[in-house]
Amino acid sequence: MLSGWIILDKPVGIGSTPCVSAVKRALREAGEAKTKVGHGGTLDPLASGVLPIALGEATKLAGRMLDASKDYVFTVTFGAQTDTLDLEGAVIATSIVRPTAEEVQAILPRFTGPIEQMPPAFSALKVDGERAYDIARRGEEVTLELRNVTIHQLRLIEATGDRATLLASVSKGTYIRSLARDIALALGTVGHVTRLRRTRAGPFSLDQAISLDKLTKLAKGRALDGAVLPLSAGLDDIPALPVTPEEAKLLRHGQTLTRTLATPGLHLATDAGRPVALVEAGTDGLRVVRGFNI
Repeated sequence: MLSGWIILDKPVGIGSTPCVSAVKRALREAGEAKTKVGHGGTLDPLASGVLPIALGEATKLAGRMLDASKDYVFTVTFGAQTDTLDLEGAVIATSIVRPTAEEVQAILPRFTGPIEQMPPAFSALKVDGERAYDIARRGEEVTLELRNVTIHQLRLIEATGDRATLLASVSKGTYIRSLARDIALALGTVGHVTRLRRTRAGPFSLDQAISLDKLTKLAKGRALDGAVLPLSAGLDDIPALPVTPEEAKLLRHGQTLTRTLATPGLHLATDAGRPVALVEAGTDGLRVVRGFNI
């Protein structure tokens, strides 16, 4: 059974769940054994770009991918705000104000660093057990709470006419549609996202991504191995820790090793280069956080 990552360059017009289904079909087409498949962070149908798909034991790391920082390139069109804050919605406010490139550039420091953000009404957040977008689609008022997020970087790429294209590196939980709305309001106008492309998710970038068409072609040629990154590719920020076969056996059974490391924190225990477990090093030894059956 395959364990690792397929990094898709998701096209516009398809959601994350259908992408998972497409990967499952590709695995069947390639003659691979039945494999557990999941995605490491959703992308709206109107967004494109990096969508990590976890295979086999890598699905145990999908939660870490959800917590990872992400990079986006997005375009804000000024003059109209929609109820969904993107191209899909109905216009609910307009303005004749069109900010200059200099004005956009000057406002960005206000949205860099830790900020408070109101999520979009059309989001997957739950309100009293129901998705916010389901409530909004019925025309009912959605009451959400401000959330604390961090904008690590916010840079203007281009501003012409009624549009501005920006690059943002953001923490988990950040809504780019809300960021675009708030930037427009701070500039004395309104706006909505008309283009959104994710260029990085955690350790994965567009350089590693393949299209669905290419994935299908590889599957028909039964050559998926070239498209699958190793499980450890999702842990590039975690130092590797070689262990002996005896220690690996103990870790696979969830036992704590008495070994003490100079550097506390997470480590990837490996046996002859093969991932064994994600372990937490502390004063009491190495504790298994997540074991891998590879």
